[in-house]
This record gives sequence, structure tokens and C-alpha cells, in this order.
Amino acid sequence: MRRWLTLLATIGLLGLSAIPALAGTGPQGNPQVGQVAPAFRLQDQNAHWRSPADFHGHWLVVYFYPKDFTPGCTTEVCTFRDEIVKLRQAGADVLGVSLDDVKSHAEFAAKYHVPFPLLSDASRQVAIKYGVLTSAVGFHFAKRTTFLIDPTGKIAKIYRDVDPKENATQVLGDLATLKKAAA
Repeated sequence: MRRWLTLLATIGLLGLSAIPALAGTGPQGNPQVGQVAPAFRLQDQNAHWRSPADFHGHWLVVYFYPKDFTPGCTTEVCTFRDEIVKLRQAGADVLGVSLDDVKSHAEFAAKYHVPFPLLSDASRQVAIKYGVLTSAVGFHFAKRTTFLIDPTGKIAKIYRDVDPKENATQVLGDLATLKKAAA
């Protein structure tokens, strides 16, 4: 418990963007706008396997977050939950990803009535592919980063230094702009 409190205090004092990328885990991915989004296959809170390929032909929001039940992550999941109808009307699906296990995601999703998949990247492989794996005080977690993927599977926008309260609104605005530009 003490280590957990230390981690939370460190994250709060430094801000997630100030924590260096995890070293020694092999090459980190560094996907860029215009590239095909890295493929993956992960289980959601209901133990269903999900992949970006399942959403081909749709816009896809893949947002990485540090930890279930923490204040910023709860704010972010609830913001996406509250905007899910608008996101779906805009043609987008949402996937949340963290290093937490399926059980933790199931409890988190149930408590906050999350209507979209929360994916468990317990092996950290997807966080590495997307270049978002980091650590602090001996704990590993995903940096709060969002990827907007177009219907062809290419990364259309990357959001770093995400504000959990504003991320869903930013995505909606950019989605409208990108769809208009593509038309």
C-alpha cells in the first residue's frame, strides 16, 4: 500500500509527461500520424478478444491510461462514457487500454457503467508497440495517450499530454474536421 501511495504522489507531483520512457524493455514503438496503427489482440473486461482489425471501416479511438480507479483515469473513462453516443454518431468506436488485468477492468467498468471495451495489456506488449510504456517508483504503467485511427487503419491523430476532462471533446472536434477534410 505504501508503494502505491508513493507512486500516486510521484505521478501527481511530476505529471505523467515528466516521467521518462521505460528503459531496458527493448525497442519502444513510435507510431506516427499517417502510419498503419500497430496491430494487437487483447481481452476486454468481459474476456472477449478485441483487435483494431475488428473495427476496420470505422473510426477508432484507442486511449491508453495508467490505472483503473485512479482519479484522472476515472475522469477520463467517465468523459468518454458520457460522450459515447456522440462518438458513435460520428462513426467512431472507443477502446480503453491499460496494464490492469481483466478482473480489474470488469470491476472498473461495472462501477462506472462503461459502455465500451477496456482492454487488458498485462503483458505490456501493446504499450511498448505504441510507445506509451513508462515507469515510476518501480511500477509500470501506460502514459495517458490517445490515438485516433481512421477507417483504413492509419493513425490520423495522436494526443499526448492528455487532459482527462477534455480528451473526448478534443477527439470529437478533430473527428469532425478530419471527416470533413476526407470528404
